[in-house]
Amino acid sequence: MISSISWLPKGAANPVPAVADPPSKEEIDEIVKSAAFDKNGHSDNEDGDEDMDDGASNEAGEVAQALEVADALGRTSNTAKSGTSFDSITDGLRELDMENYDEEDDGIELFSTGFGDLYYQSNDMDPYLKDKSDDDSEEVEDMTINPTDAVLVCAHSGDEVSQLEVWIYEESDDGDSNMYVHHDIIISANPLCTAWLDCPLKGGEKGNFIAVGSMEPSIEIWDLDIIDEVQPCVVLGGIAERKEKKNKISVKYKKDSHKGPVLGLAWNKEYRNILASASADKRVKIWDVATGKCDITMEHHTDKVQAVAWNHHAPRVILSGSFDRSVVMMPEHSGYKWSVTADVESLAWDPHNQNLFVVSLEDGTVQGFDVRAAKSDATSELKPSFTLHAHDKAVCTVSYNPSAPNLLATGSEDKMVKLWDLSNNQPSCVASTNPKVGAIFSMSFSEDSPFLLAMGGSKGKLKVWDVLTDDRVHQRFGNYIKRKIPQSGS
Repeated sequence: MISSISWLPKGAANPVPAVADPPSKEEIDEIVKSAAFDKNGHSDNEDGDEDMDDGASNEAGEVAQALEVADALGRTSNTAKSGTSFDSITDGLRELDMENYDEEDDGIELFSTGFGDLYYQSNDMDPYLKDKSDDDSEEVEDMTINPTDAVLVCAHSGDEVSQLEVWIYEESDDGDSNMYVHHDIIISANPLCTAWLDCPLKGGEKGNFIAVGSMEPSIEIWDLDIIDEVQPCVVLGGIAERKEKKNKISVKYKKDSHKGPVLGLAWNKEYRNILASASADKRVKIWDVATGKCDITMEHHTDKVQAVAWNHHAPRVILSGSFDRSVVMMPEHSGYKWSVTADVESLAWDPHNQNLFVVSLEDGTVQGFDVRAAKSDATSELKPSFTLHAHDKAVCTVSYNPSAPNLLATGSEDKMVKLWDLSNNQPSCVASTNPKVGAIFSMSFSEDSPFLLAMGGSKGKLKVWDVLTDDRVHQRFGNYIKRKIPQSGS
């Protein structure tokens, strides 16, 4: 499935990503060690220690682990899909006899056609090298990310491996777009959420990184400008120590780490080193990604925290939504709290109005709120501005259009994506579609091309919908199309 989608700003990616150096023996050992531990799984425990059964290891787990490490090292084969057994891998290595490969057998003679032994005064004369420069230039061209290319990162979970897929979306004036995976990054645990950030973690003015929350308590930050990388450049929190006692594994966490899966992430665009995280451990944490430390831990929820979001206009203000059926805004005074009718699935601030936000719920409804109502009468119950029965099942994701005010997209487990006009707090459905990606788990409008809506779901497929191709959307919101700036001389 695709659990999360993040658009990159155009021009943020390195035009020609670098290729990572081969991992050291220590890095390989750490990958194998962590993968072996991940296969056993672990459960949440508040005191920082946890016990888990060590009997889950089996032959299939060993094979999957070996394949994941092979993928991470750039030696990917198709064995993941063919069901190759552990014994067949062992037999294959034995047959190669790699330990003695360089010992010559005196009984073997090497023959040559004579043509390959010729000496050529220049590479241009060598027929074997004729097309080498052309092949190299084509390869560089294929890997080049143009400033006009739209880049997306999808968090993808499969049966055999979890990965981040970096997609290129090429727009064209005739409407015939092209999409393809530029490269992918193998990760150790099923990803649940992502957040793009440009904090210069490796120097310079800006970087190109993706933060990933997963079923693990750690948050990994990966450099998107490096191909074939096997380790994240930063890890926030996580497990510090593992001990095995009587067929059980005891776990201790790093200082200030989450102690459950990381369900939501939000990067602060104003304070670019700040990242917020929400977890199944009922906590919201504020991290300084430059130092790798947690600055603030908030414990104002009584159940899993599903989503967090920074206000676009007031960058110190943050929303969090939980399975305790509440939404909390911090740090206003002691925090404003809104009660909702079901478990929170997602939430979002209106980019056009700093006082408005929406919350999507497990029961298929979307509720809108205005923080000014809370400020005017803090003693009364904080009621929604509207309640919209948007879908038949849980509304997993919402996205405001960054260009057109009042245009909101909702995606649901009912497999539908709907577009709404929220004008005057009286939502009306403008358009809907079934993008054939299964239950919709993630969806996002592009900042650079604001009427492109990326959608992903349970089938593991990515689709991009140009919503202006719908006549009703074009008629109502077409006047918000960004006009191209004329080039000099045109």
